[in-house]
Amino acid sequence: MTLAIFDLDNTLIAGDSDHLWGEFLCTEGLVDAETFRAGNEQFYADYQRGALDIEAYLAFALAPLAGRSPDALKELQTKFIRECIRPIMLPAATSLLKKHRQRGDRLLIITATNEFVTTPIARELGVDELLGCAVEIEKGLLTGRPTGTLTYREGKVKRLKEWLNRNGETLEGACFYSDSHNDLPLLEVIDNPVVVDGDPTLTAIAAERGWPRISLRR
Repeated sequence: MTLAIFDLDNTLIAGDSDHLWGEFLCTEGLVDAETFRAGNEQFYADYQRGALDIEAYLAFALAPLAGRSPDALKELQTKFIRECIRPIMLPAATSLLKKHRQRGDRLLIITATNEFVTTPIARELGVDELLGCAVEIEKGLLTGRPTGTLTYREGKVKRLKEWLNRNGETLEGACFYSDSHNDLPLLEVIDNPVVVDGDPTLTAIAAERGWPRISLRR
């Protein structure tokens, strides 16, 4: 059994769930729309150019959840999946996941988006194992803070190694699918990196290094 590892946003789905969640909070009236939307757009631009302060972003993104219980937010999660995620799911991504399952590979999603947002998305995709930025819960309530190793850039490599050690797995023969130059640290330690609908920076690097490039949108 080998590992088939997938980035989520703009890889397995045709959009960024973190950014969409921020827009969804604005639409639902759970935040001050003008102020929050401006922050959401700025952080997304920072991510795209590889300059995101992940701790500052998570403090911003998780603040609206503070003091709420996960159970109380399930209806909101369900609505988000229905209205924002299902419309951007990709048939070719479903086929790719199916191909790896049929090979007997172990599927894992690793994403910089927090696990509150991404756990139900992974479930929708039929992937049982997910590593995202973990969300702190105290006394049954979300604190609005992340916890543990943050799965962004080099943090993805560190968190994956922690997971490998716990699960008795290795990266031998593993593949990793991603669209983003922010995932270079992980792509560089994987035997089989695959660029999926890559951003311009990653596409250029992939061409230079001879990495496979595919599209799940065509």
